[in-house]
Amino acid sequence: MFDPFIAPSGTLLGLLQRGRGDGTLHALAAPRAEALAALDHCVLDDPRHDWQVENRSLYYARLYIDLDGGLEGIERHLADPDDHVDTDDSRTGLALSVLGHLASYGRDDALALLRRYAADGANWAWALDELALRDDDAGLRALAAPVLARFPDTPEGTAALAAAARDAYEPRPWRLWAEDPRDEIGARLAHASAHGSFDRWQRQMNHTGPRPGWSVQAVFDWAQQALERGTALHVPAARCLAAVAGPDDRPAILAAALDGPEGARCAALHHLAETADPAVLDLIATAVAGPARTVADAAVAAFERMPGDDAVRRARRWVHRPDALGAAAAGILARRGTAADAPLVLGALRETVRGSGPDDLLLWTLVDGAGRLGITCAAPVLRHVYRETASSHLRGGAARALAATDPSFATGFAVECLWDCEETTREIAALHAETGDVRVADRLLRLAADPAEEAEVQTAVRSRIGFDPAGL
Repeated sequence: MFDPFIAPSGTLLGLLQRGRGDGTLHALAAPRAEALAALDHCVLDDPRHDWQVENRSLYYARLYIDLDGGLEGIERHLADPDDHVDTDDSRTGLALSVLGHLASYGRDDALALLRRYAADGANWAWALDELALRDDDAGLRALAAPVLARFPDTPEGTAALAAAARDAYEPRPWRLWAEDPRDEIGARLAHASAHGSFDRWQRQMNHTGPRPGWSVQAVFDWAQQALERGTALHVPAARCLAAVAGPDDRPAILAAALDGPEGARCAALHHLAETADPAVLDLIATAVAGPARTVADAAVAAFERMPGDDAVRRARRWVHRPDALGAAAAGILARRGTAADAPLVLGALRETVRGSGPDDLLLWTLVDGAGRLGITCAAPVLRHVYRETASSHLRGGAARALAATDPSFATGFAVECLWDCEETTREIAALHAETGDVRVADRLLRLAADPAEEAEVQTAVRSRIGFDPAGL
């Protein structure tokens, strides 16, 4: 998936793509046609860099409800011939999740569209998971035949069917279909399930990973062979070393970490870092300065995972380095440093934003560190990250940090955050937003009464207003 184009943060489209609360507020004040066009653009062209950690579906579904938006654009998108050419989940996943939320709000057109797509669409498994949470038993049973027809009655088709049933995120439809009295439904699923169980047993019996009794050299050989096949198993190999290595093996492990084959060297560095060996920090510095990129990356990763105060002390020396080891040092200080490290964390935060922009991965750690250490002078740069980042997850971290560092948060960004796409950000807002603002009081009441809202958000709301939905 290519990185999506994100419009400037001051535009309606840019606000909606980021999932900011101001996006909803601006959309409701904009001409309806313009707002719906921007909303369709976001739903049909997923703006998230990482859908696994960023939420948008409930945010967009609520806006469809507020704007009384139709689903014609989503329907055309799902029915497009490209659906069977571009089968990546990112093409349709967001649209299907939005339909799921709309169905939970009682939109029958969304439910019907999900049913049709589960029967005919390429990303049918996602649609089926959405229906598993919202549809009735009759609706799910009607999908058994078209879904099972996707799997040919061959050994390969049976194996694929077993895998689909086993890996389904929501098992409810498969359990209903297993009870179906028809041979082509219930009996076929039972046969596929038995076949899948036998395959799993065979895979377990033929396991080729490390076994008890391996020597240190055998673990090194395994790590090296894996790397030569294109698979990095440094961390699992380090765990194996922890199980098989004794005090007498330390010289061999140190030698491997200094100049062994790349796979063995990476495994040794991780093992020495996890055991906080006194020699490992110098070995990490040597590895980072060397020409082997794989080893240098593993050394940085090992340093980031290293426990103990020695890593923190070394991080204070390395934080000014202009390389990946300096970035790792800044992250360690943000996570584990003391109040005395606040200037170093603040400096790294400012330099990262200045040099790499508001979406650099290191910011996730540095923003959290600014909040943890209560760095009040970080508020201006945190507000910049909040406004400009395309990551709603990072924006949520910025909101948490601002709640700890910015006295104006309660009357400023906290109000907007009540409409944010991330439930954790809405929770922060519910705990901090100034209730004297009439918009805040009204929004808190709506969140408390919304059955689709997360329980943690509603708990935070009720802690502020003592709302009991049973009294409605």
